Amino acid sequence: MTYIRPQFRHPNLPANELGFTRRDYEGALSTLCAGCGHDSVSAAIIEACFELAIEPHRVAKISGIGCSSKTPTYFLGNSHGFNSVHGRMPSVATGANLANREMIYVGVSGDGDTASIGLGQFAHATRRNLNMVYIVENNGCYGLTKGQDSATADVGSASKKGDPNPYEAIDLCALALQLGATYVARSFSGDKAQLVPLIKGALAHSGFAFIDVISPCVTFNDTPQSTKGYEFVRDHMEATGKMDFVPVRKEITADYEPGYTQEVTLHDGSVIHLYKEGADSVRDRDAALRAVREHKRRGRILTGLLYVNPDSQELHHILGTVKTALRDFGEADLCPGSQALANINNSFR
Repeated sequence: MTYIRPQFRHPNLPANELGFTRRDYEGALSTLCAGCGHDSVSAAIIEACFELAIEPHRVAKISGIGCSSKTPTYFLGNSHGFNSVHGRMPSVATGANLANREMIYVGVSGDGDTASIGLGQFAHATRRNLNMVYIVENNGCYGLTKGQDSATADVGSASKKGDPNPYEAIDLCALALQLGATYVARSFSGDKAQLVPLIKGALAHSGFAFIDVISPCVTFNDTPQSTKGYEFVRDHMEATGKMDFVPVRKEITADYEPGYTQEVTLHDGSVIHLYKEGADSVRDRDAALRAVREHKRRGRILTGLLYVNPDSQELHHILGTVKTALRDFGEADLCPGSQALANINNSFR
């Protein structure tokens, strides 16, 4: 059966500051299983880019292999895209980023793509503070190969046809914090009110912005024994607090219940408002690690913005690269002549 998206657009569809409607940020029709959490993540990315009025052609979507890596087809159809090989998305994103720093890079990966075959690639992109948004759609299993446990499956968790997992899970948020990520968050695909502002904050952040999204696999890993299923996550989720993202071009307003409120100003002047239920600062990496471990010990899933460094220096700043995209250099820039080469060689003598 063939499905064709209708071309009709209602004339009164709301538009953002650039005149784009949400339809301009959509992609192809999803072929994922009905109810898959990944489709909710795609919808959150669409909403975040629409609300931030990002020009679709400025975004580069990069993915690896897996159910999660199919999802860039389903959002931002007018953006650039590259579907790489299994686990190699971070290196492709690094090369593209170094060639053109003017683009907004959104990498979508899965728990298998990131925590297993791509673990080394993930580690180095994180520690280098590559300027990108890295989203993991985490369902604790390999959905394309019949639901085997992935490296993020918790001890004792059981999928649809599997025995309880005997191995310790890799906590990707804890790992990202230890590797030096400068924006770390965790969310649930079914919590759009939390996920959309987290993605907006990540898009505005200068540096490696990591979001681990628990995104249940309804076919293989949505049982009462699974810690990545809808039932468990809804019953055991605990948020750091309420979050709101305010772009620099808008008036900064906030309406929160009385309590401990933090305000984080990012490099471009955008502001993250965070109502935290605890006293730990969102800028304290060690406190974030302690919180993740403590909630895990209690059998809870900590979601929300865990850590952000508003003074982050991304990879281009560290390397001192030129601001011009490589495609814009002429022959004279790329081949400065034999004397320039001689000067370089003389500098090493």
